[in-house]
Amino acid sequence: MTTPHPAKRQSPLKVDPATDELISQGAHFLGMTKKDLVAVAVRVYLDQQREQIRRGMIESMKVLDGSLSSSVSLLTGLSPERVNELGGTGDWEE
Repeated sequence: MTTPHPAKRQSPLKVDPATDELISQGAHFLGMTKKDLVAVAVRVYLDQQREQIRRGMIESMKVLDGSLSSSVSLLTGLSPERVNELGGTGDWEE
């Protein structure tokens, strides 16, 4: 028997007043809700940026090799060599 996934609660989206006005006008003239317009717009934008997202994911995967040092490097923006120069990170078990 599978357990149902709990429903995610909706989160308010906070945007600046000028963007909110654009969303309101666009939704009105397209005959849709603001919520639906934002959902469609995000899907379209992410689809248009798919290649850039893929490249970013590949670069992250190249950096992350499972070591603590690579995780620190990714989080800090420092190269693994610079992390080692600053004393290194040890290991996950230490």
